[in-house]
Amino acid sequence: MLITEKLGKTFRFPTAFTILFIIMLLAIGLTWLVPAGSYSKLSYNSDGNNLLVTSPYGDVTSVAANQDELEKLNININIDQFVNGTIRKPIAIPDTYQRLEQSPKGLGDVAESMVKGTIEGADIIVFILILGGLIGVINKTGAFDAGLVALSKKTKGNEFLFVALVSIVMAIGGTTCGLEEEAVAFYPILVPIFLTLGYDSIVCVGAIFLAASIGTAFSTINPFSVVIASNAAGISFTEGLGIRSFGFLIGVTVVIGYLYWYCEKIKKNPSFSYTYEDREEFRARFLKNGELDTEVPFTLRRKVILTLFAIAFPLMVWGVSVAGWWFPQMAASFLTIAIIIIFISGLNEKEAVEAFTQGASELVAVSLIIGMARGVNIVLEQGMVSDTILAYASDLVSGMHGSIFAVAQMFIFFLLGLVVPSSSGLAVLSMPIMAPLADTVMIPRDIVVSAYNWGQYAMLFLAPTGLVLVTLQMLDIQFNKWVKFVFPIVAFLLVFGSALLVGQVMMV
Repeated sequence: MLITEKLGKTFRFPTAFTILFIIMLLAIGLTWLVPAGSYSKLSYNSDGNNLLVTSPYGDVTSVAANQDELEKLNININIDQFVNGTIRKPIAIPDTYQRLEQSPKGLGDVAESMVKGTIEGADIIVFILILGGLIGVINKTGAFDAGLVALSKKTKGNEFLFVALVSIVMAIGGTTCGLEEEAVAFYPILVPIFLTLGYDSIVCVGAIFLAASIGTAFSTINPFSVVIASNAAGISFTEGLGIRSFGFLIGVTVVIGYLYWYCEKIKKNPSFSYTYEDREEFRARFLKNGELDTEVPFTLRRKVILTLFAIAFPLMVWGVSVAGWWFPQMAASFLTIAIIIIFISGLNEKEAVEAFTQGASELVAVSLIIGMARGVNIVLEQGMVSDTILAYASDLVSGMHGSIFAVAQMFIFFLLGLVVPSSSGLAVLSMPIMAPLADTVMIPRDIVVSAYNWGQYAMLFLAPTGLVLVTLQMLDIQFNKWVKFVFPIVAFLLVFGSALLVGQVMMV
């Protein structure tokens, strides 16, 4: 009995690296068990202004880039979506799935796929390292400590208001511009604030990742999910906008209510916290000596430094949503601000360089996880597994009653979200196949787009191949504790999403 209790107390859930390694082995197993296959893929060649059709066997043929050729391929997408760059990735061509010779991967592919995944993720990795360097420089100036002391005094007695405001801002960012990977930029600055307000690491993730993700799940004009999915389905993204907007309001309300319940629980009883045993280590990681340095004055220089840092975030959102930025441009903007801050910080050259490199080094583990997660996707792609799962799924739901079809679609997208954890990648892969099935059961295609949104993002709250492990590694939260916290929201999204889908079908 004593031995069992001791083991229970000392057991710690595996780290993000171990979880991804296990998933990598499972992915390799799938390449042996799941029949290999592929759809023909269609892409636009801007150099020759033509469309390229790649067969499952790798043969490439060229056709004219016009609407007639798309119709011949049973693709109901406006040719302008290809020409103007809205659809950049190859899309699957309906009714072209072919079984292929099995391409199983082996243990020797583990390390190579991880390296290739890291190379593919170089853009976001550089962004994260530069962000870490910027945070390190600002920490060295004392600006964070001084600002947090001032903020804690102003929010005393209204602590949850700050949590709610952050959640609303993140949710709006998610529903409008797909604030996901970019959200990692907010943790280093917001986590110390949450700690000074008396909350734990789970609240930090809830107000940032969970709120942003619920916004993305109920995307209204998000170009990286609902817009590209609607385009790939051959409809305008405004179709179904009303029901998604309604869902967004309910979803954000539920998340804020859930966070309020949790915050009240840990305020009354700190031991209720799901990460209670890690609290001291967590505070020491984000606050010097586990507490704020209340002796640091909030000087004009420090106010200017924090203002420059704050400017980086609306600039990033504007760049992504309006100017077409991606990680190289976002990284460059953060690096520019870091350089400006170094010049006005009063730090000497050695102090500034050491602060930047120290800050970047603290996010190396996060960067490596991104590479490992992408390595899993590479294994599944090279093993020709993803298209086979999609083909089986489309056959499964074909011909169902409208309401059953819609809900079944959502759960299929829930499972596909684990195999293809990219919102835009899943949209262009699946929509040309799944959306036409809506015609056969006499329901609008926007219902399939909604099912894609709600199903995939319910999985992305949990999927280790997505951003979850990156976030948890950054805050050193065990995966099982996150699952315990987020499971009620996943259940809500699936149940509420099912109700909305059935309601949409009944209104047809």
